[in-house]
Amino acid sequence: MELIIIAIIALVLIIVLGYMFEYNMKRIKRLEDEDKDLDEISKKYPSNIELCKWYLKRLKNESVKIEEDENSKSSLYIAISNKILIANISKSYTRIQTIAHECLHSVQDRKLLIFNFVFSNIYLLYFAVICILAILQVLPSELMFLNIFLILSLVYYMVRIYLENDAMIKARYLAKEYLEEEKISSEDEIEKLVKGFDKINNIGIKVTNYKFFLNIMIKLLILIIICIIR
Repeated sequence: MELIIIAIIALVLIIVLGYMFEYNMKRIKRLEDEDKDLDEISKKYPSNIELCKWYLKRLKNESVKIEEDENSKSSLYIAISNKILIANISKSYTRIQTIAHECLHSVQDRKLLIFNFVFSNIYLLYFAVICILAILQVLPSELMFLNIFLILSLVYYMVRIYLENDAMIKARYLAKEYLEEEKISSEDEIEKLVKGFDKINNIGIKVTNYKFFLNIMIKLLILIIICIIR
């Protein structure tokens, strides 16, 4: 009965917070697709790697390795290898801000970055192990292990969201600084690009925060379902 109550609370929170945070990934994609004129403006700018080098130089962190992967859909900074992986984003104006975002990750507190990398893997491993133990019916105390999972989830969420929010908020200003300093576009075009960043961020930051919460709740529901039906 306790597990069912926890599952109901989790489902209610998923629905309520999904509504409050306006979770809709398709909406962000539509915004990007609507701004084709901004995509045309962004074609004036250098390659993704050159953009990345400019940002890293401005951030005084040129030791970072840069790699572009046309087959990847997500750009990311890999703390353990000090590498920025740039996805296939060359045709979108959002690349100017996205690359700034990943470069900003590279100058965040290294202790937090390494902790996030290590802890995230431990967190996922713990989730996998207790799922297997529950399936094999050798989990000694379901509620205790669920509580441990929730505590680990809070730590994971706290660290990850801080890193993401910090980079997302600062990326807009770093990208604007680049646009204004390089003066490749007119002032009117720069203003349009920055407004485009703001429009994406107004939705994207809320969606990102909710998405991490949603992933945690889904894992919790998976664990509860396994414990109930095993």
